Amino acid sequence: MNFAYGGTGVFPTSVQEPNMTTQIDFFQDIIHEKFYSGSDLHSSVALVSVAGNDYSYYMTTNGSAQGWKPFITKVVNQLVMNLKRIHGMGVKKVVVTALLPPGCLPRSTITSSYQQCNGTINELLGFHNLLLQQAVIKLNNETKDSTFAILDLYDAFMAVFKNKGENPGSSRFENPLKPCCTGISTEYSCGSVDANGAKKYAVCDDPEAAFFWDTVHPTQEGWRAVYSALLQEL
Repeated sequence: MNFAYGGTGVFPTSVQEPNMTTQIDFFQDIIHEKFYSGSDLHSSVALVSVAGNDYSYYMTTNGSAQGWKPFITKVVNQLVMNLKRIHGMGVKKVVVTALLPPGCLPRSTITSSYQQCNGTINELLGFHNLLLQQAVIKLNNETKDSTFAILDLYDAFMAVFKNKGENPGSSRFENPLKPCCTGISTEYSCGSVDANGAKKYAVCDDPEAAFFWDTVHPTQEGWRAVYSALLQEL
């Protein structure tokens, strides 16, 4: 079952779709309607995906620099409540993603002509992963079992970038920080068209040789390389 909505977060974002709390409400409704038995839930794994949309929304709404750490703490605290709630419904294994390196997304690396990650952004939002790691350790101590786990997307992405997809990873990316699809100028983005329907974006010759599709999303080959890097951990 998939309850995710693209662009949403732990809290409301600019995307007017159900946030994580409401998504869990939908899951709870399914359970109450008894579509699945208790044994179904006990043998299941819940994957809780946090892509960083809360933090993108904070930036676009002119959140203060001083407010970053308190806001990150607020997001992680609510996320932990969500994990506990899912476990309380009967799911014995709950996996949550670490935040991928946001400073390595093309929307950040464009300032260096896609040559290097923005270390300042990675360090700032690395606070999220630190708090999450501490919280998961605490949750497991409270449940006396390895109930909760982190899927470390941060290290997996960085492993692919540093090795350029050779090992780990299934593909070689000449420049993994450069997107395949971009707007023809700063006023346009991947997929933009003008009033007449004319394309205002360009696509690279070989999308399978690119790690990123656009300024935020990996390609299929990009995700394949990340998955290869995660295999041992999985």
